[in-house]
Formats: sequence, structure tokens, C-alpha cells
Amino acid sequence: MPEDTSVAPRFDGALRLSDWGVIRAEGPDAASFLHGQLTQDITHLDAQHARMAGYCSAKGRLLATFIVWRPAPEQVLLACSADLLPATLKRLSMFVLRAKCKLNDASGEVVLHGLAGASAQTWLGGDAPPEAWALRIKGSAQIIRLPDADTIPRWIAAGPAEAPPLPPIDASAWDWLEVRSGVPRVTAATGEQFVPQMLNLELLGGVDFKKGCYPGQEVVARSQYRGTLKRRTYLLDSDAALTPGAEVFHSADPSQPAGMVVLAASRPDGRHAALVELKIAAIEGGGLHAVSADGPRLSLQPLPYPLDTEVV
Repeated sequence: MPEDTSVAPRFDGALRLSDWGVIRAEGPDAASFLHGQLTQDITHLDAQHARMAGYCSAKGRLLATFIVWRPAPEQVLLACSADLLPATLKRLSMFVLRAKCKLNDASGEVVLHGLAGASAQTWLGGDAPPEAWALRIKGSAQIIRLPDADTIPRWIAAGPAEAPPLPPIDASAWDWLEVRSGVPRVTAATGEQFVPQMLNLELLGGVDFKKGCYPGQEVVARSQYRGTLKRRTYLLDSDAALTPGAEVFHSADPSQPAGMVVLAASRPDGRHAALVELKIAAIEGGGLHAVSADGPRLSLQPLPYPLDTEVV
């Protein structure tokens, strides 16, 4: 179906990411403390890169996902879904104990803006990070390159509240790009639902299997090395708008859910898409429906990165 350009969203410009927040960890032990809590190697994270990371329960289920970077040797910033930030900050604070590390909500000081498209590329100029997860400084902002979505470049600008001098992007357009990028984000609706590999987190560099212990590490390692992974996250189009946490059903077994919506987005031209965690077997045939066995139909779309379903 040809795209209705009269209602097609604008994917060029900037917007404030009000559904994200930032936790600041500061002190001589900030990196080592978080290294022992997250799925990512924090102690060796340099100032020129950001990384994805997960925070798991003892059962290996993701309490939150982060974009992590170190603007200074004794400071680490963690960007996560705003609706999870208070509970995540409280839980992390419980385990600081004697570590020389202070945690606080820095969302009011480190404001996140999403940038996309050619105008953002032009504005960034030589300060544009060259590849996904690279970090550069432009003025008082830290610029993190995100994975592209439908060949559209994306960045996060972290810094003062003042918006970059770019045309505005509607939040629904940014949400669409986030879903189409294939990069998952745990929200309050999906907390404690997924082992990291169910969200393809290790494929996106968000799990370091050599870094040592963290909560849930044994479960995550067992999923990776003992061939127990039976679920992955896929990109799907939908006949109707969806919400994170909605269950997905397969025609071969309509009595029980086959998966769950992780992120979803809708465009003003009537298109709908979602990242959906599914049983790997559910994509091999039959029909997929959201919410109920006879709910909106879902159709599988290619992810922008290779999906390894053979875990050994």
C-alpha cells in the first residue's frame, strides 16, 4: 500500500524524551559497584562509548535496561525508562552498603533529547559519533549514536534542558523509530518478565559473559551455554495499536500466551508495529494475534540485525 504522505510522520529533528530518566552514580567506587550489579562491564567502559546493560533479579529477570556511559572517571550515568526509575534507584541504593558511591535521580540535570535524520546530522557536523554506541561531546551535551532505524540515523543528546536548534519530531514518530530499530527497552509494564537473551540483549552488546558475577548471572549464563533459550524478540507489524505488556497468542495453541509485547508504536498514517518476545517455535508457522486468540493479526518483519536462534 502506498504511504499517505499527507499524514506520514516526520523523522527529522529533535524532541525531549520525557519517558526516559537518568540515574547518576558518583564516587570512587561508582564503576566497580555497578560492575557488580549489571550485565555489562562498567569498569572498562571508556569515555568515548556508551553501552546497553541490564539489571536483573536473582532469578535472571530484567528489572530494567539501561544505556550506560561514563562522562568522568568517578561518574556513571544510566538512562532508563522513567516509569521504572524510582524503584530501580531504590533497589540499587539498597546494595551500595560500604561502597564509596552515591546514587541519585539526575533527570532534572541531565535531560535527554532524541535526534534523528539529516537535519540532526548536519547540526552535529564533525561532532557526530561515527557508529552505534559511540559518544562525542558537542558544546555542553554528550551525544550518543543509537542504532539506525529504517536507515534513519538516531542519537541521544544528554545535557541541559535547552532543546537542540532542530525542527520538532512528534513523540509517536520517535517511538516508531525506537521499535523499528529492534532495540528493546524494559518498562514498568514488562519488568521482571524477560531473561536478557529473550530481548536479544546480548546480540546488541548488552551482556558481557566474561565480567564475573552480578544478580541473576548464573541464570543468564545457563541460558547462553546450555541451550535452554527458547524465546527471542521479533519485529512485527500489527493490524491495530498495541501496548507493552500485552500478551500474544499463536493459532496452534490459543489457550495460552506465546509471547508478550515489549515496545509498540503507531503512526498517524495507520501503521502499527511492535517488538514482541515470542517462543522461537511460534514463528515457524501458523498465525499470531495480540491480546487474545482472535485479536489483531501480527505479521513478522525482518529485524535490522541477525537473529541467532541457535544457542549452544
